[in-house]
Amino acid sequence: MSWLKRTSILALTLALLVTFVACAADDTEPVDGEEPIGTVSVMGVWGAGEIEPFEEVVAAWEADTGGTMEFEGTRDLSAILRARVSGGNPPDLAILPNPALLQDFAGAGDLIALDDVLDMGALGDDYADTWIDLGTVDGDLYGVFIKAATKSTVWYNPANFNAAGYEIPESWDDMIALSDQMVADGTAPWSIGIESGGATGWPGTDWIQEILLAESGPDVYDQWVAHEISWTDPAIKSAFEKFGEVALAEGYVPGGADAILATPFQDASYLPFQDPPQAHMYFLGAFTQGFIAGQFPDLVPEDDYDFFKFPYVDAAYMGAVTGGADVVVMLNDTPSARSLMRHLATADAWESWAAAGGYSSPNRSLDVSVYPDALAAKAAEQLTESAIFRFDADDLMPSEVQNAYFAGIIDYLQQPDRLDAILGEIEAVAAEAYAQ
Repeated sequence: MSWLKRTSILALTLALLVTFVACAADDTEPVDGEEPIGTVSVMGVWGAGEIEPFEEVVAAWEADTGGTMEFEGTRDLSAILRARVSGGNPPDLAILPNPALLQDFAGAGDLIALDDVLDMGALGDDYADTWIDLGTVDGDLYGVFIKAATKSTVWYNPANFNAAGYEIPESWDDMIALSDQMVADGTAPWSIGIESGGATGWPGTDWIQEILLAESGPDVYDQWVAHEISWTDPAIKSAFEKFGEVALAEGYVPGGADAILATPFQDASYLPFQDPPQAHMYFLGAFTQGFIAGQFPDLVPEDDYDFFKFPYVDAAYMGAVTGGADVVVMLNDTPSARSLMRHLATADAWESWAAAGGYSSPNRSLDVSVYPDALAAKAAEQLTESAIFRFDADDLMPSEVQNAYFAGIIDYLQQPDRLDAILGEIEAVAAEAYAQ
């Protein structure tokens, strides 16, 4: 064999080897830093007021990696994301507004499992088990909860409580006893308003959901949401009746049921903080702080307005929390998508948004001192410390059922003696909706 031929064969062999190695490298995940990070597409429901602080969260990742993030916001996320997935053009990441969508997409095989993307040990340190479980389907982790809000907050005026010698109730029975004492002292204990235009009734559903979780626990709650038990189940009826113990009790709410039906929910939040107070307590989510601060700018958080945890009914479910949260999932497995996912799963990434306000994290490694005030930090601690967290139930139900639920709240306040019939009417709607 000639020297030239041997040289040509050697060159060809080396070329083939280089090509093989290059192709093999394309099939493996590059180590961060060894390959430039590119553009990551992210879809979510966030709009003005949320996109800007999120872009600041991502800016640190962009500076560190050289990558870029392109965000597509849409209020019709479910339909548009499904269309993109069906068309073979999903975004790299999506920020979903509830775990029901995560379960749907994971069940259809559209999501990338994150067990080998993230450090699961670190994730277990950062999140309580309830948050890991909510992001897990069939034993695999598919989502990380990056933003949350608690609804388990009862707002009150500490100065008025202290002046009257009232103590914060821990149990439902304590709360009813306190309410009776307030009535005896000449002041209504509760302010409630459920008027909300076409969605009138929803603030009442928050009462039902909170009571159900506090009395019957997460398993019954989940069965109810999935329509595995009927709306006529004794647990659901008991939750309505306990709501009635407050909303329909003589002297508990200024103006009674008629006022509850006619009063906008935001206006109802003002009564405990007027001078003199028209009521002592108001139950609604942590976002209520914005209503109070906007209406009474001279009031001092913690001194003049504060909240306590909604009382437990059954001590077995003490500390259970309802609320909402956003979960990030991955639909394209690329080095760039993995890199951004790892960034979003860290507590440090979210400090800027936490400091700016309007944000709570379920990540317990985020230092609560970064929140803008003590109440924001306290609301975040409800989320990080809760052993049981469940999403706002009506947001997980078919729209027909949600509407019937809202209407059922209105009907119950008007005709409480028809409760069995009202629950039967909602059940009829639910049976048809879930059968589709």
